[in-house]
Amino acid sequence: MSYDALDALDRLPRIPLLDTVTAVHRLERVEERLGLARRGIRLSIKRDDVMALGGGGNKLRKLEYHLGHARDIGADTIITVGGVQSNHARLTAAAAARHGFACEMLLARMVPKDGDDYEKNGNVLLDALFGAKVTLLPRGENALVHATARAEALQAGGHVVVILPTGGSTPRGALGYARCAREIAQQEDALDLRFDRIIVPNGSSGTHAGLVAGFAALGRQPERVMAYSVLAARDAAATTTLGLARDALALLGSQAELSDAHVRIDGAQLGDGYGVPTVAMKDALRLMASAEGILLDPVYSGKAFAGLVQSLRDGTVRDGEHVLFIATGGQPGLYAYREDLVG
Repeated sequence: MSYDALDALDRLPRIPLLDTVTAVHRLERVEERLGLARRGIRLSIKRDDVMALGGGGNKLRKLEYHLGHARDIGADTIITVGGVQSNHARLTAAAAARHGFACEMLLARMVPKDGDDYEKNGNVLLDALFGAKVTLLPRGENALVHATARAEALQAGGHVVVILPTGGSTPRGALGYARCAREIAQQEDALDLRFDRIIVPNGSSGTHAGLVAGFAALGRQPERVMAYSVLAARDAAATTTLGLARDALALLGSQAELSDAHVRIDGAQLGDGYGVPTVAMKDALRLMASAEGILLDPVYSGKAFAGLVQSLRDGTVRDGEHVLFIATGGQPGLYAYREDLVG
């Protein structure tokens, strides 16, 4: 089929950060553990956790367009915000280091956790190794307010600054996952198959929104994408995702239309809140690790995979379906959750 509907992705400012197309392969051992063969259900995984730069992860796709814009306007400094163990912050620092931008980050205490494991290990350790200036804010502080003030100070000194919000989830950032939707469509065609259901976590909504926009532009059933909310309540996440997807389509010049029915989100895996472990997440994380040797993270992909496992067990995933799980990375966060995962 033609992929011309997404040609704008190749014309908009972009700095390539992925070394190759990320692989898709079957999860045969998980299929065996869950007894899926008798139901004709196939599970595949797309390895967006395996990339050369910065430890990999979904945020690199968004950063390709953010850094492309920054280079296009002559920026020399990137400021970003997020939680203490932000995967987006880590990858922003790595990408900035690779491409010569100064990087600063304001990290907010969004999760009810503290101690050295959480505040000095995992992503925070890597942020500093990548050369970023890291500021951990007191609990309750608004990171974006601090980032704006810091940007104004730098601009007064002659710097050109770009501020990236949590997760890099803007319409521009969502283009990275519209590009991923095209990549998945190309892999489907090359493998002569169609995925009936595509599973992702929904945090700041940019990954989900980009996939929905990309598949809508290609006419490839955007409602196939099923997300599990890990940050906001279901309805709020759906509203944000739909808005971002529509704005991404506008950037692409696409006439595709989206409705509420195209944005499918399950809020049942959120538990007590963002970054708070659940029993289902820990069980799902151990299943993937022990069956396939693949590490999921405790905040995003762990909860999304827990949702998929539940859907497989309760019959939501129908017999004969082929499901694609997108592993979004974030493995450094495992080390920040050591106490929750031991035993």
